[in-house]
Amino acid sequence: MTSSDPKLRRRRADPLDAGSSSLIDISEEKKKGASYTGPQGPSPISHRAALAIVTVLACITTFYKIWHPAEVVFDEVHFGKFAGFYLKRTYFFDVHPPLAKLMLAAQGYLLGYDGHFDFGNIGDNYIENNVPYIGLRALPATLNVLCVVLIYGIMRESGYAVLTCALSAGMYVLDNSAVAQNRLIMLDSMLVFYMLSTVYSYIRFRKLRYQEFTRSWWFWLVTTGVMMAMTLSVKLVGLFVVATIGICVLVDLWELLDIRRGLPMNHFVKHFNARAIALIIVPVFVYMFWFYIHFAILDQSGPGDTFMSSAFQETLKNSAIKMKSLDIHYGDEILIHHPGTDVYLHSHTTKYPLRYDDGRISSQGQQVTGIKEADANCYWRVKATKDIPEEKRTAVKHNDVIQLEHVATGTNLLTHDVASPLMATNEEVTTVEQGKRYNETLFRVVLDDHNNGNTWSTHMKSFKLMHMDTKVAIWTRDKALPEWGMLQQDVNGNKNTQERSNFWVATEIKGLNATEINMNKKKDIKTMSFFKKFFELQGRMLRHNSGLTKPHPYQSAPITWPFLIRGISYWSKNDTREQIYMTGNVFGWWLSIGGVAVYAGVMLADTLARRRGVEPIDEPLRHRFISSAGMFLILWLAHYLPFFAMGRSLFLHHYLPAATCNYLLLGAVFQFMFIDGVDSPVSALEGTTNTKYRRFNPLLMVAHPSKYSYLAAFLILAGQAGMFVFLSPLTYGSPGMTVEQVIQHKLLNTWDLQFAK
Repeated sequence: MTSSDPKLRRRRADPLDAGSSSLIDISEEKKKGASYTGPQGPSPISHRAALAIVTVLACITTFYKIWHPAEVVFDEVHFGKFAGFYLKRTYFFDVHPPLAKLMLAAQGYLLGYDGHFDFGNIGDNYIENNVPYIGLRALPATLNVLCVVLIYGIMRESGYAVLTCALSAGMYVLDNSAVAQNRLIMLDSMLVFYMLSTVYSYIRFRKLRYQEFTRSWWFWLVTTGVMMAMTLSVKLVGLFVVATIGICVLVDLWELLDIRRGLPMNHFVKHFNARAIALIIVPVFVYMFWFYIHFAILDQSGPGDTFMSSAFQETLKNSAIKMKSLDIHYGDEILIHHPGTDVYLHSHTTKYPLRYDDGRISSQGQQVTGIKEADANCYWRVKATKDIPEEKRTAVKHNDVIQLEHVATGTNLLTHDVASPLMATNEEVTTVEQGKRYNETLFRVVLDDHNNGNTWSTHMKSFKLMHMDTKVAIWTRDKALPEWGMLQQDVNGNKNTQERSNFWVATEIKGLNATEINMNKKKDIKTMSFFKKFFELQGRMLRHNSGLTKPHPYQSAPITWPFLIRGISYWSKNDTREQIYMTGNVFGWWLSIGGVAVYAGVMLADTLARRRGVEPIDEPLRHRFISSAGMFLILWLAHYLPFFAMGRSLFLHHYLPAATCNYLLLGAVFQFMFIDGVDSPVSALEGTTNTKYRRFNPLLMVAHPSKYSYLAAFLILAGQAGMFVFLSPLTYGSPGMTVEQVIQHKLLNTWDLQFAK
C-alpha cells in the first residue's frame, strides 16, 4: 500500500485523528493486500480456536443439569405464567415490555406447550404438570452462550489480543450469577444478549468511519439502532445502553463538527440525519412493533384487565369484569374496596379512644377502618348534594360532590382537621350524625380514567374521595390499629393527594345482580387505536414499576452489589437440603471492581503527569485506554449508577448487566497492564512532533504477549474457575450438602443461605 491511495491520504491528513480509536479500521489495509496480523501480534492460538474453546465451556457450564430442579424457581412464577398467557391469548399486565416474554411464548409454541400450567408457586412440580420446562429454559441458556460469543467479538473488534479476548469471555463463562440467572425462564439473558449486541454493532459501525455511507456503514449503524430497541423491548432498563450509545454518538458528532477537520456543514448534517434516522426513528418503530404484536395476541380478557382503563377493557373479548360492572346511581348502597391492600371501607359503633397511645387527643368519633372480609358494616349509600329528579335514577359523574352514608349506623362519612390515630400528619376519618357538620361531609368523586367515560361504575372505574373542606384524600395502608381498633386497618385522610394508593374501587351495588343484568344487554367489543393503547400501557408500566416498594427479604441496596454483600435465595428443598442461591463469582466481581480502581488511578496519574509536561503512556496506548476502555467504563456506570436514584425494591440480579460490562473493562485493563505494557509500540508513532496531533499506523501497532502475560491470565482464570467450582453447589442446587458444608460455603456472614443452622 502506498501513500498515493486517496483514502489513506485523507486519513493521514486529518490532524485530529490521533489514533482515532482502538477500534482500528483495517478493512482498507486488507483490501490493499497489506500484511496485517491484528493488534494482538503473533499468538500460539488463533481467534477462531480461542472462541471455540470458550463457547464449548459456556455450553458446559450453562446447560449442565439444566433439568434440575424440575420445579418452579424464583421469578419463573411470573415469566413462565406470562408466556402461558400469550399462548392462551389472555390479557395480562407486567411492568416490562413484551419482547422477552414473546420469545418465551414462541419457544413454548414450538414445543407444543399450550400454557395450561399457572406457575403458581415456587416449588411447583413441572413433570407432574407436563410442562416442557427444559425446552423453555433452553432459550435463555442458548442466549447466555451467545453472550460469551458477543463478549469475545466485542473485545476482538476493539483490537485486543487473543489472550485478552479469551480472558474477558472466560470470566463471564465462569461467573456463577450468569449461570444461575440466565438458564432459567426469566428475562435477564435476553436483556444482556441484546445489550451486548448493541455494543458489538456500534463498534463494527465505528470501525467503518472512513467508509462513511457505504452499505456496511449503514448496515451496522441501523443494526445498532435495532439492537438498542430490542434491549429496551425486553426491559425498560434498556434505556441504560441507549444512554451509553447516545454519549458515544454525541462525542462522535462533536468531533465531526470541529472546523479543523475541514468537514463541510452539509456533510455534517448528513451524518447527523443518518444517526437520527438509525438511532432514533428506527428504534422507536421497532419498540412499538413489539407492542403491536402484544395487543394483537392478547385479545381475551384476563387478570391484567384491572390495571387498564375501562375503554381498554372494552376492547377485550369475554371480559368478566365488564360483566360485573354497573353504573352507580344516587341512592345506591355500595361496597368500597381498596385494591392496594385488599380491604373494604368499614365502620362500626365503636368510638376512637379519648387519647391515642402517644397522648394525642382524638375526636372520640365513630371508627372508620378497613377489613379484609366485607360484612353488613361495609355498605355506604351515595347521597346527592344537588337537586336531582326523583322520578329517575341519576348516575354519578366524575367530579360530582357527594355524601356517603354508613348504612348500618345511619351516619355520614367525615374527615376533619384532627390528627389520625397512627399518623399525626394525616387526618382522622370518622362519621357524624345526619344534618351535622354538613360541609365536612362533602367529598368529590375523582375518577381515574374519566377521559374514557365519566360515569362512576363498579369494578371498571377506580376513584378518589377528595374532601372538599380540607383537600385530603381518603386513604389506607397496610397498618393495623391497636386493640381498641380490633386490629383492623387504619384509614385516614392523606394530604399527599397524588399517591396512586389513594384510589379505591366500588365492587358491588346492594340488591343488584350485575351478571344477570348484563346478560340481558348486548355487550359489543369496542375498538381503541393502537397509539392510545400504547401510550396508556407505557404510563401504567412506569407508574406501577415506581410503585414496587413493598419490602422483600432478599432485596439489597446498589452500594452492596459489586461486593456481593447479599445474594438471593431462588429455591430450596428441605428434605434433601438443596438450594439455589444466586450470587456472583466473588473472585471475579471483586477483581473487576479493582479494575475500575486501576483505570481511574492510571487516568488520574496520566492527567497529572501531562500537566507537568511528562507523557508516561505512548499516545496510541493512551488513546485506546481512553476510548475503548472508557466506553466500557461508561457502559458499567450507565448500568449501575441509575439504580441509586430508584425508590423501588431492588435485588442483586439488577446488577448483572453492569457486572457483564465490568468484565469488558477488566479485559481492557489487563491488556494495558500485562500486554501493552510489555512491548509498547513506540515505532507505531508517525507524523508531526506536536504531541497533540501525533498519530499511529495500526499496521505497526503490534502487542506481543509475554510469558508473564500468559501467567497473569492463567492465575486470573484459575482464581475464577476455583471460586466457580466452590460455589457451584449453590449455583446448580446440588443435593446432599451437610450443615457444615453449607456453613463453609457462606463466604460472607450477610449471605442468607438456607440450612446454615
